[in-house]
Amino acid sequence: MHKGWSYTRFSEMPEECPCCHQRYEPEPGFYYGAMYVSYGITTAILITILVALSVLLEEVTMLWFLGSLSVALLLFYPFIFRMSRAIWFNFFVHYNKDVAASARCQ
Repeated sequence: MHKGWSYTRFSEMPEECPCCHQRYEPEPGFYYGAMYVSYGITTAILITILVALSVLLEEVTMLWFLGSLSVALLLFYPFIFRMSRAIWFNFFVHYNKDVAASARCQ
């Protein structure tokens, strides 16, 4: 199983890129800001579930809403965690095609 979807090792990541040697954690506490990105992704999932339940069910009860939201968040937690870190990292570290070309790593 890919470690991005593993529920026991989803937070593990290498210290640096094997090709260009970019450090993935530029400073201690760098990924605290990823919590804001995670909040945005979670809010999008919440709204999607609410709209889907409103379309599919005649009456959306609190039990249906909280149950559906809990299942979705438990299933997608590793994805949300890793994606929010990737988005946060890309706010500050930009792709440099010259470095990528000189690294010659595939």
